[in-house]
Amino acid sequence: MVINWARVDSPFGALLIAASEQGLCRVSFDEEEANLRQRYPAAELVENEGAPLIQAALAAIKDPALAASLPTDVSGTVFQQRVWAELRRIPPGETRSYLDIARAIGDPNATRAVGTANGANPIAIIVPCHRVVRNDGSLGGYAGGLARKKELLAAETRHAQGSLL
Repeated sequence: MVINWARVDSPFGALLIAASEQGLCRVSFDEEEANLRQRYPAAELVENEGAPLIQAALAAIKDPALAASLPTDVSGTVFQQRVWAELRRIPPGETRSYLDIARAIGDPNATRAVGTANGANPIAIIVPCHRVVRNDGSLGGYAGGLARKKELLAAETRHAQGSLL
């Protein structure tokens, strides 16, 4: 497996973006090549910021409406895949609660499992786990930190067109 990757600066901090031939496989804050190598020890890693999917991910960071159409290549349980697909349906500038997501996937009693699946999301911003909040409207957790989650949500709200920049 060949994985193209790049570490780029974004308005929200350093991002590692990685893509296989099938789709984006990792978008994460504050990670290095070593982290990617641990996740994909058998892959050939090629640093290539110009790779089409990496460029497409960068475009989606500038215009979040583009993210939902990007191909992904991530492993997860059937439940996780359902949650991640539902996250991609949340429009930029909007949020959903864990309960909203659980109901949308047809399992209203699975709010904790939705939270776990949300936290396991390997493709930050592209699969917008930052748009999920607690049932009381508070932010809850975020792998990139609550300050970053707040910035992402504020940026999407500020820009009616969905642009994060």
